[in-house]
Amino acid sequence: MADTKTLESLQKLEQLLRKYDGAVIAYSGGVDSAVVMAAATRVLGARALACIGVSPSYPDREKTAALAVAKSVGAVVRIVPTREENNPNYAANSANRCYYCKTELYENLAAIAREQKYAVILDGNNASDATEDRPGWRAAREHGVVSPLASLGLTKPVVRMLAREMGLTVWDKPATPCLSSRVPHGVPIVPGLLKRIEAAENVLAALGFKEFRVRHHGDVARVELPVDDMGRAMALRQQIVLGIQQTGYIFVSLDLSGFRSGALHEATKASQEPQHK
Repeated sequence: MADTKTLESLQKLEQLLRKYDGAVIAYSGGVDSAVVMAAATRVLGARALACIGVSPSYPDREKTAALAVAKSVGAVVRIVPTREENNPNYAANSANRCYYCKTELYENLAAIAREQKYAVILDGNNASDATEDRPGWRAAREHGVVSPLASLGLTKPVVRMLAREMGLTVWDKPATPCLSSRVPHGVPIVPGLLKRIEAAENVLAALGFKEFRVRHHGDVARVELPVDDMGRAMALRQQIVLGIQQTGYIFVSLDLSGFRSGALHEATKASQEPQHK
């Protein structure tokens, strides 16, 4: 049974959403956007439109999972193709790459909202995200996107409790950034690269791993797994190596530091700092 604070948070969220005459939700299938999507569906019914932006940076396995969760709550869903990879600023893969990706998404969602007279565009940013420097947030603000979770001060742990109370299977799902986040800043996002990374990560998913990254380093695929999964990974070493090599990588390494979000770009930044002898 949910605690009083969780129930009150859910009531506040639904009360906030109820004031809108229809909403377009930027829905990725992660726990945050799933909570907004499910709550909006509860109070707005068919006037809540969950839009999944689909491009090479979004794994097919994530789309399949997102559609299943949306179906479980009876949400109206629309697949929205995006073409951020055609933007040279995005393809250059600078530190603000996410700004161009989100700008592409929100421009598409804004067009849908105008055409079908939805009152607002919603996203799943929460109050924990507000403490980080995120270029995607700037794009959201520029396009008038509303972040109901953040505006209510709901942090990631609270959002997970809400998802659990709502019966969403993704309540404990790990964060899953786009595939471009596996590529070091400054390495161009070229055709086929993200498909290769997706195929390499599918090898790990097919073997039952739940949280992982395949970081791209030229011919090297650097696999990050939680430390607790490393023993199992070593037992499946041959399957992992052969499977990932079949995607085009020559070398496959297991990062002994273990999985940690954002590690790729921390390493990139460190390599650019002056070396003192």
